[in-house]
Amino acid sequence: MSVNPAMAPFLDPNSVKRGLSRRKVLDKVFVIIGLTVMLACLAILAVLFIDLIKDGSERFTWDFFTNFASRRAERAGILAAWVGTTLIMVVTAICAVPVGVAAAIYLEEYAPKNWFTAIIEINVTNLAGVPSIVYGLLALGLFVYEFDLGQSIAAAGLTLALLILPIVIVATRESIRSVPKAIREAAYGLGATRWEVTKDHVLPYSTGGILTGMILGLSRAIGETAPIITIGALSFIAFLPESPFTSEFPFISFGWLNDPFTAMPIQMFNWVSRPDPAFQANAAAAGAILLGMTLMMNAVAIWIRYRFRKKINW
Repeated sequence: MSVNPAMAPFLDPNSVKRGLSRRKVLDKVFVIIGLTVMLACLAILAVLFIDLIKDGSERFTWDFFTNFASRRAERAGILAAWVGTTLIMVVTAICAVPVGVAAAIYLEEYAPKNWFTAIIEINVTNLAGVPSIVYGLLALGLFVYEFDLGQSIAAAGLTLALLILPIVIVATRESIRSVPKAIREAAYGLGATRWEVTKDHVLPYSTGGILTGMILGLSRAIGETAPIITIGALSFIAFLPESPFTSEFPFISFGWLNDPFTAMPIQMFNWVSRPDPAFQANAAAAGAILLGMTLMMNAVAIWIRYRFRKKINW
């Protein structure tokens, strides 16, 4: 029986061993390179974080968190900024996460594979890379003028929700797609409906990836400046929005959605633009706090993901 010369290297045991050894070496090199790049990025982030803390260390006082903005650097605080940022993130999460997850579930589990869904998928992917200023201009015409929301927390939250919606959709789709088909087939074999398979099997196994996409989106939104400047965020504000909670039934108020606002990035931009070194220290302290808020969000997401995975494994 004749052997194809092209197949001879694959039939030689020594050649196969050399090939496997070469691949193992390449795998180790790739792991080392990836680990080195990751550690370098973490080191740069740590240096920047420590530098911000060092520059703004004098401003880490209780008054800095509870004072409004002021023309005097030593009296200026971030109360209105961090309250506004928190309320905007609440609106953004409430609007973007359910819609994004539902859209991803439909595209992956229910939508037929045709030209129409292909166009939707392409547009969703492209929208994830659109500059944020474009969303700001869109929100200015749609939310501020067309829907008459004005320069309000609702307009800012909806703007950032549009900004992170493609990110949530793409990340959720990738997480759902990573669930093995054998799990779906086993559930269908036991008589489960498509919704039961999605609800009881696909979503629990993909929760970690969904949370990761959600936090990545919110982490981007919390630091965005261009969209909320475009819709008219205030750079100097000395009052708080209306409280979401009241002492009378139904104990919840939505009046704060129509209130003007400022946010941490806007406050930082205002202080950085001033030549006084004291305001530069305020900006550094605010930047460290904003970065700390982002890291805290990621830590909570990691904890929730760990809990979900532990529950699934159990």
